[in-house]
Amino acid sequence: MNDLIKNIFRLTLFILVQVFVLNKIPHLHRYIVPYLYFLFILWLPFTVNRMVLLGAGFLTGLSLDYFTLTPGLHTAACVLIAYVRPFIINILITKEANEITFHEPSPRGMGWGPYLVYALILTFLHHTYLVMLEWLQFGTFLDFIIKTFSTVGISMLLILIVELLFPRRLKYRTNTA
Repeated sequence: MNDLIKNIFRLTLFILVQVFVLNKIPHLHRYIVPYLYFLFILWLPFTVNRMVLLGAGFLTGLSLDYFTLTPGLHTAACVLIAYVRPFIINILITKEANEITFHEPSPRGMGWGPYLVYALILTFLHHTYLVMLEWLQFGTFLDFIIKTFSTVGISMLLILIVELLFPRRLKYRTNTA
């Protein structure tokens, strides 16, 4: 399947799951909000151009903002993690491994340890920024801290479940022009 078609399908699927399943779950607590839609940005191939990555982050966040009627909250958080993603990948993957690595980030390609660190850092950045933008309107600092960590925890659990239930096929990145 073409990468563009596959990623359009993934984006559509993640937005629909977020809007029609995760956002409809009765809240367990006011601090626990399950987010999974941003996994689309984490799954994009390593070779994606930075401008395309920022555009994908913008489109992902804007799509969810449209459905949830939040003016730019998710867009800002998605553009932030799309901007930071290449730096995190360069820190976690060594140069030697980068030349013979796989096409996209996955636990099977990167290993469970680096992949979970990669997902945790970007999840923490996304949720911290998102909750901070919500928190500026109302709330105490303790509410901010509790909501950030509980949301990161539930989202990491969802990411782990998705990675275990739907493993992706490995595609090797080639060095040919």
